[in-house]
Amino acid sequence: MIREIILTSRNNAGETHIAPMGVHDHGQQFLVMPFKPSTTLDNILDSRCAVINYTDDVRIFAGCLIGRRDWALCETERINGQRLVTALAHTELKLVKIEDDDQRPRLFCEVVHESSHKPFRGFNRAQFSVIEAAILVSRLHMLPLRKVETELEYLRIRLEKTAGEPEFEAWEWLIQRVNEFRENNPERVSIS
Repeated sequence: MIREIILTSRNNAGETHIAPMGVHDHGQQFLVMPFKPSTTLDNILDSRCAVINYTDDVRIFAGCLIGRRDWALCETERINGQRLVTALAHTELKLVKIEDDDQRPRLFCEVVHESSHKPFRGFNRAQFSVIEAAILVSRLHMLPLRKVETELEYLRIRLEKTAGEPEFEAWEWLIQRVNEFRENNPERVSIS
C-alpha cells in the first residue's frame, strides 16, 4: 500500500526539508523511493533517518510544490529530526537498507517511534482532489500537459462541491503552478 504523506528529513547541517511523497507501507517498515537528484534523498542518506507526517491540511501538499516550505516544525522524540507541528500523527524512521537505482533508489526504513497528536476525522472529496492534483503537478515535466489539464478539470468538479477555504487556497496554488509551467514551456502546449 502506498500512503500519501509529508516526509521531513534533515541534513547534517541541521536544515529540515519538507516534501510530499508516496511511501510504501510494509508494517514495521516503510519503503521510501525519492527521485535522483533530490534533497530528500540526500538528507536521508546523510542523516540515516526521516519522519512521516500524517496531515489533513492539503495546503502543505500543494505548498511544497510551489516552493512554500515554511510550515511550523518541532523536534522529534527518538531520532535527530523534526516533524510538522500540525501533524495529526507522525512516524519516526531509521534507514536500514539501500538498494541503489539510477532513477529512484529504494530506501528501506524501520519504524523507531510512532505518536498520535490529534484525531483524524477523515478526508472530504475536495481534499482528495487536491492531493491528486498535487501528484499531477509534481509530474508536469513527465506527463503530457493535456492529460494533466483534463484530469484537473475532472478533479475540479469534486473540489467545487465539497471544498472549504483551505482546499480552495491549495487548489489555486496548484493551478497557478500549471499556468506558469504552460507559459514557460510553450512547446508542451498541444493544439487541438
